[in-house]
Amino acid sequence: MKFAALLLLTSFAAPASAQLSAPEKRMIQTVDAERDRSITLLELLVNQNSGSLNLAGVEAVGRVMRAELEPLGFQVRWVPMTETKRAGHIIATHKGNGRGKRMLLIGHLDTVFEPDSPFQRFVRKGDIAEGPGVGDDKGGMVVMVAALRAMQAAGTLKNAVIEIVLTGDEEDNGNPIEIARRDLIEAGKRADVALDFEGLSQENGRDMGAIARRSSGAWEVIAKGKTGHSSGIFSANAGNGAIYELSRIITAFRTELPEPNLTFNVGLMAGGTTAGFDQDKIRATVTGKTNIIPETAIARGDIRTLSRDQEERVRAKMREIVTKSMPGTTAELRFDPDTYPPMAPTAGNRALLARLNIVNRDMGLPEMAAIDPLKRGAGDIGFVAEDVDGLVGLGAAGEGSHAPGETVDLPSIDRQAKRAAILMSRLAKEKR
Repeated sequence: MKFAALLLLTSFAAPASAQLSAPEKRMIQTVDAERDRSITLLELLVNQNSGSLNLAGVEAVGRVMRAELEPLGFQVRWVPMTETKRAGHIIATHKGNGRGKRMLLIGHLDTVFEPDSPFQRFVRKGDIAEGPGVGDDKGGMVVMVAALRAMQAAGTLKNAVIEIVLTGDEEDNGNPIEIARRDLIEAGKRADVALDFEGLSQENGRDMGAIARRSSGAWEVIAKGKTGHSSGIFSANAGNGAIYELSRIITAFRTELPEPNLTFNVGLMAGGTTAGFDQDKIRATVTGKTNIIPETAIARGDIRTLSRDQEERVRAKMREIVTKSMPGTTAELRFDPDTYPPMAPTAGNRALLARLNIVNRDMGLPEMAAIDPLKRGAGDIGFVAEDVDGLVGLGAAGEGSHAPGETVDLPSIDRQAKRAAILMSRLAKEKR
């Protein structure tokens, strides 16, 4: 990481008697005064479909965000992603005075709901709003805008050094990933702090901090056996067949791999005389008979780890298991190259959460404990986590993400915008 934990803790320290300054009070007042404006923006964003594969829709949401950011002094550009068959990303920069902490703000324009989904419109029900992507991540983008507008009103934005990356394919990333995340990775190398505006974590009704996210990757096993009449199964000549070999491997994964913060799922399996996946690897085609020893068996699944070290260790165990083939069989293990890396719970990330909790104290809000990383999925901040310390979950609170009926808690938008505005304003005044 760029900063030792001691340096971060020292630079983020604040007097025990710290209170909100006059500009910080102005930020709180601005967020409250602009509540209706924020909800109107949220409705506009949600009612524009931006499923990851709806390239025109994703670009339209990008235009809305450009219209919000340019009046705040950001230089905004659209980075097309034709090579990855996705729409593109918004990159916005605010130079400030060049002296404070360089902040990277992360969010995404796309949702999981494509134009053919029946779930398409924003509906408000009191303090709850329902709609596609209302929390993930259009609510997060609204929090980001509300915080930046509050900073502008209070005069703290003018000196802030901020780069914003809003990806257009977080929910279904384009390939190759090194191109799809090139601009985000480069921004991470320029930053001192990364703030991810995906949804706020909550547990038992309490707001939680998030200092870690696990990786997300896919694996595939292809087992081969000698085909022939089933009467010869298990013999020295015929061997055990591909399905038994694949079953051995999957069983060994389940019994030998488990360790803290690791999960690995088997999502699709097939076996028979012939077996194969379609181009998208989400469907299988199989042939076979009860009296024929299966020649091919295949399986795909995911793997999620909390650190690079854990990922490498678990992959090595998986390879070792696969090599111990049963008589008459062979097997091959492949890992997809396009994976989301982990964000480990570093000392620097903990120091940032401590800094946020000083903001909570000064606002009269409860302290936010760090949530178990098993309760958060992978995300874009993982691509910069090895270069910069960060926090996750600065967006709005909600429920039902990725499913029809997704909701957001509207008061959480105000609460999160105030936290973010004050935190960013304080970071902007701190030397690198």
